[in-house]
Amino acid sequence: MIENQDVKSGKTSALISYFWLIGVIIAYNSNADTKSQFAYFHIRQSLGLWLTLMALGYTVGHFDNLQITISFWMAFGILFIYGFSTALSEKMIPIPLVGKFYQNAFKNIK
Repeated sequence: MIENQDVKSGKTSALISYFWLIGVIIAYNSNADTKSQFAYFHIRQSLGLWLTLMALGYTVGHFDNLQITISFWMAFGILFIYGFSTALSEKMIPIPLVGKFYQNAFKNIK
């Protein structure tokens, strides 16, 4: 279980990490001193989402179908809102479907 002080010290970094890839870099560097596990959890989640968004977004961009494009953006929008809201509510809940994968894939970020 994560201590309340760890959550409080890492909340700002966790929230910043969901603002594009530059937010991930800023959050990672700002968390280097405090080493909050709460912040690292959300940094891993948002990094995974951003990388997946770029990889799949490039592929989806080649489809000439508005329904596919809108569905793609809505799905990722919901996942980002979910991740941001769990950081805002000071919880460490993985993003549905892919959150546990991101935690394992980026376990070296700590």
